[in-house]
Amino acid sequence: MDDSTKRILQRLIRRIPYQMLQTVLGKWAHLSREDLHSLDFTQPKWVLTEHLLALCEEKGLTVKHITELEMIYIIENPNQGMWHGFQLLDAEEDAPSIELTQFKEQFKANLTELISHVSIKIKKHTDEAIWIRVAWGDNFTKPNHLKPTYVVHHLQTPYVFVTGVTSKHKPLLNQALVLATRYGSMKDAHLSGRNLIAIRDLLMRQYQQVFPTKHPKPLQEKNPVPRNPNIEKEQAENTENRLQMACEAFGDGTLPQLQKAVYKLETKFRDNSNKTLTGRGEPFRGVVEFASTNLLESLRHCVSSGMASTPVTPLLSSITQKGRNYFVITDKGV
Repeated sequence: MDDSTKRILQRLIRRIPYQMLQTVLGKWAHLSREDLHSLDFTQPKWVLTEHLLALCEEKGLTVKHITELEMIYIIENPNQGMWHGFQLLDAEEDAPSIELTQFKEQFKANLTELISHVSIKIKKHTDEAIWIRVAWGDNFTKPNHLKPTYVVHHLQTPYVFVTGVTSKHKPLLNQALVLATRYGSMKDAHLSGRNLIAIRDLLMRQYQQVFPTKHPKPLQEKNPVPRNPNIEKEQAENTENRLQMACEAFGDGTLPQLQKAVYKLETKFRDNSNKTLTGRGEPFRGVVEFASTNLLESLRHCVSSGMASTPVTPLLSSITQKGRNYFVITDKGV
């Protein structure tokens, strides 16, 4: 192995958590059972890495084989960066009938025609998703395998998920995808996050969206304090209404783990007490961001508990109903 290939392998091993390393290496076709048994996973990671480097060099493995190992790890652990959702538009008649072999040939041919030095690996996952790894170079430099782009596409659907693409390479990638999938164009779905499964489920509407008409009443205390039955009835109805509205807005059951929603304001400033800002010709600009480890669950709880007013504003319910988490608000609307 040359020095650059060794650096790629060393960096990859550093990325893989030690408790996952044995499992990931076990799925790599280039290590035999005897090779795996020769590795001592109780040793410090740097010692194990040196042993693995020597083993790979003895086998004559190349950067092609190392990138296969990286794909195994990324596919099993996709939440490694910021994923962005895209939607393909204007499907041609034969778009629904595209098969994997056709897609691979067309994608590779289209991209290599657009850029000279590029490394492309395509793999079909068990959930029918097509995973693409692209390492970019240019007309004068070799592909940079330390900063690859990953693409996930489900054939026969108009959705694409991308991470690690730069503004320079984005038009090239879009063009290759559009041509290979038999579509006319591709647009930003304004949906992004670190959890690929959540982004996919929101955009492809694959999570539970069955909205119940009734919710179970809260447990009654064994020795309740005497209360006014009319007040209790009204409170129970209010609680049930809030639960209903929360589920109608965000869904029922387990929700996709979205981390944030961003609202970009570009509206005219309205405040009679502030003549300076009100009289400005250009719009008032600002950004509002909601963030949480599970934003949709947090919003649903706020509504159902009465912390947020009802009915739910379309600005929040649009996250699930439109499958996006980036909005631009102008005087004409969202």
